[in-house]
Amino acid sequence: MAAAAHLPGDGGLDDRVPFLARLEHEDGTALRELGRELTFAPRAPLIHQNDASSHVLLILTGWTKVTASAANGYQALLALRGPGDILGESAALTGRPRSATVTALEPVRAVAVEHERFRDFLARSPRVSLTLLGLAADRTRAADQRRLEFASMDVRARLAVLLLDLARTHGRRTDEGVELTVPLTKEELAGAVGASREMVQRKLKELRDRGVVITGRRALVIVRPDILLRVAGRAQ
Repeated sequence: MAAAAHLPGDGGLDDRVPFLARLEHEDGTALRELGRELTFAPRAPLIHQNDASSHVLLILTGWTKVTASAANGYQALLALRGPGDILGESAALTGRPRSATVTALEPVRAVAVEHERFRDFLARSPRVSLTLLGLAADRTRAADQRRLEFASMDVRARLAVLLLDLARTHGRRTDEGVELTVPLTKEELAGAVGASREMVQRKLKELRDRGVVITGRRALVIVRPDILLRVAGRAQ
């Protein structure tokens, strides 16, 4: 994917260094050598929610989405994970079923490490164990901050925050504006802001009618980030 666009007034919650980038070079190399490389096509699942498998995946290239489904069928978009990120570590460490589904958004290369090897590696590597603990703490803190921020916002403001953060982390400058390079559907955008697909579609139409965004089947270009900043309450 293209390099992210830098927008004024950012302050999103995706400013985190991926797991492999946090490790010493020799630790990262040793961990990758414990597994086998796999490839996944766009929209192919890497991990299934409630599955009993417990291997760990280290993403080498490509981006994925992490989703969780409720009993009533509602699907929440929890995170986007890309190069250098680790997936499935919770199940590997606890032995519990997978808590979420991970799906490729584009061609993905990853290294799969069986949970026994992963746990043995952590037992021999306190430095890596502490790094993984720090990553878990950062992810929890970011999720808590996002819940707190969203609690005081309506759907329109939550959508504006999401679009700004996606533009910052997955945006590409074009002649028209900042194009989001991550292919998310309306359902996935709705799952990220805790709203219905119909509500998100209506809010996107309002933004499109105002000339703030341009939307296509799976394309979205932000034309007026300054207006989104005001909607999100991030104007400076």
